[in-house]
Amino acid sequence: MSTSKVTGVERPASPARPARNYGSGARILSIGIAATGLLTFAYFSISSHVLNAFQAKRIDLLWTVMFVTISVIYRPIEQLLSRTIAERRARGHTEHSLSVPIAIQGGFALGFLIAAVALREELVDHVFDGFVGLYYVLLVGTIAYAASYFARGWLAGHQYFALYGGLVLMEAVSRICFVLAVLIGIAHGQLAVALGIAAAPFVSLIVVPWAFARRRSERGGAPEVAHGAPEIEEVDAALAGPGAEGVQEAVAADELSLQRGSNFALVVSGIMVAEQVLLNAAVLTVDATSRVHTLAGVVFNVMLIARAPLQLFQAIQTSLLPHLTGLETTEGHAAFAQAIRVTLLAIAAFALAVALGLLAIGPFVMGHLFGQPFPYNRFGLAVIGIGMGFHLASGTLNQAALARNRARAAAACWLVAAAGFIAWMFSEVVHGQVLRAEIGYAGATLLLAAMLGELYRRGHSARLTPG
Repeated sequence: MSTSKVTGVERPASPARPARNYGSGARILSIGIAATGLLTFAYFSISSHVLNAFQAKRIDLLWTVMFVTISVIYRPIEQLLSRTIAERRARGHTEHSLSVPIAIQGGFALGFLIAAVALREELVDHVFDGFVGLYYVLLVGTIAYAASYFARGWLAGHQYFALYGGLVLMEAVSRICFVLAVLIGIAHGQLAVALGIAAAPFVSLIVVPWAFARRRSERGGAPEVAHGAPEIEEVDAALAGPGAEGVQEAVAADELSLQRGSNFALVVSGIMVAEQVLLNAAVLTVDATSRVHTLAGVVFNVMLIARAPLQLFQAIQTSLLPHLTGLETTEGHAAFAQAIRVTLLAIAAFALAVALGLLAIGPFVMGHLFGQPFPYNRFGLAVIGIGMGFHLASGTLNQAALARNRARAAAACWLVAAAGFIAWMFSEVVHGQVLRAEIGYAGATLLLAAMLGELYRRGHSARLTPG
């Protein structure tokens, strides 16, 4: 970040530079995460060919349980680190205390470990059909992801987007190596496939030494100005532009407190719970209620249509939150609104293209990718594509809410949409469970996007109103 010196403190870069950082960062991340999404899709596609339907379903459930868990307990810390570091960097700080995020992340990991040990018998017998090896993959992999998601937040806050993309790409590459080993006959069975899920977070951390080396190079030995010094107050006052009112809590408490960090993490955990409900409740409810034991795997495959682009869109979300936080701190509302508008237009075009593609060749592609003789409904698949667009739009509006310190209101929107989706899945308004999941997902994400859109509109109008 280019800086100028005012009373010995670094000031934020010019408006043009953050915009370039956001655009180039999103492009770099998109390449890495696009490859990651394709490799993840390939992992499950190959798994469905090298394993029988019951084994493949267990791998699907293992992935579902693990990624529901890590999204709920670890992604909030990623968001907290990204937002906090970006905000401090916009104010000219070069050092950032990590003790509070580490304490919160460690508490979440310990809580998971205690719960997983207490529920061991239930997980082994009723989720993994007695295969204890899958339970240990869940245990080890989930604990390891604590470090991986912490690293993601640190990299995003510092806008090391190439390294972030490298981290998630290495995760996906290492995971698919295990299923390829089964495909070519080096290894055998569902445990060999599942071990890739546990190994992935360990391998992803190989980028961390490069990140530390880059950080040392950038710092160049420049000391951080002491907290509370007059120079910091002068710079904060100078930076208090038209967008500064959205981050006044950072002025009052420059260093992240345990209470403030915990409150943010818990609220964002609620958002993550709701998002995972939208992505996984259909799989779990169908698995619990369907008489066809493999139908949950079909629903999982259908939901991958939404999950793969959402994983790709993490590139945009990851770069968007620190970008919006910086804009809100230093530049004001016009630049903030422009970033949201451009992102939503890109999402609309992408979602329309996906929906049309699914309408044209969706059943053919799904049938050949997963090797299942299930009659996929082309209109249902197109509906999933439209719902995916609403989900991506909701993610963008959610990042705007987080950047403006409206996490609680955003969480309420997510939880309402998630509750509605669960109620829909247990209803029998639509008889076919796969079609019910497709329609329910699109309806829930439409409701969510509408609520978050209204929250954004009200916040934007309030900031444009004088006084």
